[in-house]
Amino acid sequence: MRRSLFLSLAVLGTSAGAVTLVYGAGGEPVSLDSGTITDGNSATPQMMVYDGLVRFKNGTSDISPSLALKWTSNANATEWTFYLRPGVKFTDGTPFNADAVVYNVNRWWDPAAPGGAKEQSKSFTSWQFIFGGFKGDPGTILKSVRADGQSKVIFTMTRGYAQLPETMATSFFGIASPTAIKKAGAKYGTPVALPVGTGPFIMQEWKTGDRINLIPNKAYWGTKAKYDALVLRFLKDPSARLNELKAGTIDFTTDLNPEQLGAVKADKNLSAVLVPSFNVGMLSLNLGNKYLKNDKVRQAISMAINKKAIVDAFWGDLGVTDASFLPPALKWANSPSVPADYKFDPAAAKKLLADAGYPNGFSLDLWYMPVSRPYFPTPKPIAEAMAADLAAIGIKATLKTEDWAKYLDDRNKSPGFDMYMIGWTGPYASPYNFYNTYYGEEATADNNYGSQKIFDQLRVAAAASTRAAQAKAYAQIHQVTYDANVRLPIVHSRPLAAIRTYVKGWQPGPSSLLPFEDITIDGKK
Repeated sequence: MRRSLFLSLAVLGTSAGAVTLVYGAGGEPVSLDSGTITDGNSATPQMMVYDGLVRFKNGTSDISPSLALKWTSNANATEWTFYLRPGVKFTDGTPFNADAVVYNVNRWWDPAAPGGAKEQSKSFTSWQFIFGGFKGDPGTILKSVRADGQSKVIFTMTRGYAQLPETMATSFFGIASPTAIKKAGAKYGTPVALPVGTGPFIMQEWKTGDRINLIPNKAYWGTKAKYDALVLRFLKDPSARLNELKAGTIDFTTDLNPEQLGAVKADKNLSAVLVPSFNVGMLSLNLGNKYLKNDKVRQAISMAINKKAIVDAFWGDLGVTDASFLPPALKWANSPSVPADYKFDPAAAKKLLADAGYPNGFSLDLWYMPVSRPYFPTPKPIAEAMAADLAAIGIKATLKTEDWAKYLDDRNKSPGFDMYMIGWTGPYASPYNFYNTYYGEEATADNNYGSQKIFDQLRVAAAASTRAAQAKAYAQIHQVTYDANVRLPIVHSRPLAAIRTYVKGWQPGPSSLLPFEDITIDGKK
């Protein structure tokens, strides 16, 4: 009996009598060094340890103060000042101040900075991804960052950039202790040199291939967790996560498959949690193909695919379909003149093909991803459904796939894929991130489509200081993308999470599963 009790406590990583919250994560972090990651398995634990300058309000895509109490910009959004929260310390005792912020930003942005890419042989991928490059790169949005005393940080941009606060709220840019980074060097943010921030939790152990153990930060400036320990277990298989949840060995989990919703609802000890949609799953068409360069052909394809039937079949209540590239949380940026969805009309689609000169149709390749993603949980059957719809109007779609890394690479190599499935989950709450990633000037390699009007309006939106001005620019982009029929939005999915019924207070938002410190587990046995 004593041996069984010892093993139970070892699994939890806590002492007898401790109240522990256990989360079933979809996988292990790649890194916990801010600025180096873009994956969700790294993002969740990262933002337990770190705070950003800005955060998302619980359950929403709206931003609110975090380490910065407020922020202001000049009229054209080329200079931003962040006013920092006083009296905060990193959990290693290092004071949080403007110098610490500048140190972090410089190591992400400037390869030659102390602790930067050259010194530590690291790639700060998320900085490059969000800010268009590093110091000295022609596309970089940041021109400089500097401290003004100990409580103000000033960012100067190369052009107007209204969504800087939103980008600072992402899980990518948690502020780390300069002392800890300097002490650990290139090993910082790994299992042998754990991350140190100002966040609501302190990481105690990262057991590779197994779990992360954390305890609440009792000196945290914000809401303090009401339990004694937090464990993140790495469980890659959704079925394994659901089984452990049903058994009570984990308290909550995310990214279950849509078909598991029935099993969750059937268990009286479980409750389903539907995460707000903040993604798009799409079918992308390549204008380099001789058929797809024809506007009428692309319009015919958009009218031939029964999106609603596909979403009902593969997502049920966990997906919606519409005519917007943007998820529902960003509907404020949609154009009121664009219909609610693409019209499903196979007869009209077949006539369009005839008008385009292809009354007997033609053949194309349709590539589907070999991995499950939140927006396409079962890619091959979904591709088969789309192929069946296209066959009904005379287009023969040959299904193809390949290794995921090769798939992502080959789509951008000439001649590219005729049609392929892809998607996007937004890391921060701005339409700019969705549109620029797939319609911006650097996003034409896979589809050979570029619109100067879109490029121009993206710059207008980026520099606009009010939501009204941004909405006007994005509405024009919405109209152009709808008319172009180049990237056809199929679904905005709602990721499925589930909890034990005693788990209270968890409210995941569109851009973040956090916070976990608000959760209570009264009644856990």
